[in-house]
Amino acid sequence: MGEILIKNLASLATNTGNKGKGGKEMGNIVELLHPWVLIKDGIIHKIGGEELQDLAKDAKVLDGTGKTLLPGFVDPHTHLIFGGTREEEFSMRLRGESYMAIMEKGGGIKYSVRKTREASFEELFTQAEKTLKNMAELGITTVEAKSGYGLDKDTELKQLRVTKKLMETSPIEIVSTFMGAHDIPLEYKGRDREFLDFLTDEVLPVIKEENLAEFGDIFTEKNVFTVEDSRTYLKKMRKAGLKLKIHADEINDLGGAALAAELSLVSADHLLKANEEGLLKMKEAGVIPVLLPLTAFSLKEEFAKARHMIDLGLPVAMGTDFNPGSCYSFSVPLMLSLGTLYMGMTPEEALTAVTLNSAAALERAERIGSIEEGKEADLILIDAPSYRFLTYHFGMNLVTTTVKKGKIVYMKQ
Repeated sequence: MGEILIKNLASLATNTGNKGKGGKEMGNIVELLHPWVLIKDGIIHKIGGEELQDLAKDAKVLDGTGKTLLPGFVDPHTHLIFGGTREEEFSMRLRGESYMAIMEKGGGIKYSVRKTREASFEELFTQAEKTLKNMAELGITTVEAKSGYGLDKDTELKQLRVTKKLMETSPIEIVSTFMGAHDIPLEYKGRDREFLDFLTDEVLPVIKEENLAEFGDIFTEKNVFTVEDSRTYLKKMRKAGLKLKIHADEINDLGGAALAAELSLVSADHLLKANEEGLLKMKEAGVIPVLLPLTAFSLKEEFAKARHMIDLGLPVAMGTDFNPGSCYSFSVPLMLSLGTLYMGMTPEEALTAVTLNSAAALERAERIGSIEEGKEADLILIDAPSYRFLTYHFGMNLVTTTVKKGKIVYMKQ
């Protein structure tokens, strides 16, 4: 894999440690001025100064003059694999239709299900491959990818098999999540529990046999899956060996946050309507809150209470929720701007939210999410003298170079 020497940097900025950070620790950014960094065999070998050039005679040299080195961005929540787009629904929402009203008319997730069932493996793979390339240009080095637009055995497995092939071929890291419980398909209308049993009895065994997913997830929401049914389903997923996530308290406060705490899930995502008691229980149980401001922005909904969660001591992470309906975007620059301008986060907390805490939401904080000797070299260079420009020069993609495990996967021409 070789060596890379990054020299003459204006600065380096990172949080530190092997777990998510909440409270005051979330804003504890280490900022080094004019450092040099040596990468060996995909690992951050040494952080120092000019003396590193004596240790790196044969290294590829990256000139960081005027630039800042940051940990690679981690996107812990996307619906990467899907067929079709829903631009007409976006127009409908702009004309006043609600997301749930569109779903009730057969739009929303059900529309994407139809299009994904129709799409071939090759079509899904090609589309996702293009998206991953564009993500790398934005500095995303690790991304979670959910299924959930099949809601039947063949299509759910097709999505997960596409993800598995991408894991083998993509230069950035992909984390696979089985989310067959994303909605109730028309053929199971009124038989919610039977559908969940179908997923665990018919689909899950194949997923385990082919090693198609690391995590399991469910949409716990009014008119989708109840807390009681979600509890039973998640327990079955855990018994099968999957780590667990939940779409919780997005549109209504159903107690999804409390359920995440009760079952000690890895993360609870969305949380726009989560109540105080549920959040406190999440803190006690060590559940990572993954907030998705691009979705709230797209739906013109109130943002999740990031400031309050951080002050409670919760290690807030942020993900894009890239999907064809409620959030057709993976813009990290916009997400960082929303986090600071509308959710009360400081620039330091926002940086931690998209690096170390998001790595923790995927149980990868021990090896990625920060710039520390011994961790994997997942790094980005931004064309700015300080990390503060991420939010100050808002809405702009400042990334010039993306490095994954010591390999340059994007360089701006």
